[in-house]
Amino acid sequence: MQTLPLIRRAALHLLGTTVILCTFTSALQAQPRPAPPAPVPPAVVMPRPTESEVATARSSLTAYLASLDADTRALYQKYPYLLEVRPPGINTAIVPNLSPNFVPKHEANVAVAKAGNIDVLFMGDSITDWWRNETGPYAGKQAFDKYFANLKVANFGIAGDTTQGVLFRLQNGEGQGFSPKAVMLMIGTNNTRSHRAQEIAEGVGAIVLELQKDFPNAKIMLLGIFPRAKADDPLRTQIAEINSIISKLHDGEKVFYRDIGSIFLDADGNIPTDIMSDGLHPTPKGYELWGGAIDEPLKALL
Repeated sequence: MQTLPLIRRAALHLLGTTVILCTFTSALQAQPRPAPPAPVPPAVVMPRPTESEVATARSSLTAYLASLDADTRALYQKYPYLLEVRPPGINTAIVPNLSPNFVPKHEANVAVAKAGNIDVLFMGDSITDWWRNETGPYAGKQAFDKYFANLKVANFGIAGDTTQGVLFRLQNGEGQGFSPKAVMLMIGTNNTRSHRAQEIAEGVGAIVLELQKDFPNAKIMLLGIFPRAKADDPLRTQIAEINSIISKLHDGEKVFYRDIGSIFLDADGNIPTDIMSDGLHPTPKGYELWGGAIDEPLKALL
C-alpha cells in the first residue's frame, strides 16, 4: 500500500519531464539522426596517423612507462588517461549539427531563402549576425547601411554558431531556393572552445565545398577569422594556424581568401576597446573598419 503514493509521485515527475521534452520537439525533429561527416577539400585535410604509426607510438609509450620508477609507473597504471596515445576520431567540426537553441533563427533564414531575390549572402556567427544590430555596443547597422544598403543582402549569421551548425543550416534549407552572386563567409571562432586548429580548418573547408555545391555560380569571399583577446593569448596562435590552413582554399576564380584582421590591431598587436570592447565582437567603429575593408573587393565579385 505504501508503494502506490511513490508510484504516483514518480508518474507525476515523469509527466513533468515529458512536458519539458515536448517543448523541444520541433528543435529535436530538425535533425532526427546524426548526419555523416561532410566532405573536405584536399587542401585543408589534416594529416592523420596510419595504423602502423599509431602502433609504433603505443609501443614507444609502453617502453617509456616500463622505464619509470615503480611509484611513477603505479601512478600511470592507476590513471592511464594521464599519458596515452589517442589517435584522432571523427572530426565533429565537419558533422552537420545545429544547436536546438538556433532552430528558430534557422527557420527564419530558410523563409528568407525561399523568398529569393538575394544577390549577396552573409554567412557566419555573431560577428556576422550583428551587422543588423541598430543599437548597443556591437551595432553594425549604421556601417551596413553605409556600405551595403544598395545590395540585396541576406544575413544568415547566427550568434554562437559553429562550422557544424553552418553545415547543417546550408544542407537544410539555407542553401536552397536562391542563387546569390557572392557569399561572404567567416566562421570558426566559436569552435576554438572545443576543436583543434586543423579540425576547425576542415570545418571551414567543408562549408566552402557545400557553398560551391549549393551555389555553383557564386563567388565566395572567405575571410580569415578575426583576431581576438590580447596579443599574447594562445587563441591568437590557434586562429593564425586556422587562417594559414584555410588560405589554401583561395583559387582566385571562385574562392577569394582575405585576411583583414590587422585593421583591428594597434602597434602592439592588441585590439583597442573602441574597436572590439570585449576583444571579440566589433563595435560600431569595428564594423566601420570591416565595411571599408571589404566594400570594393566584395562588390567586385558581383
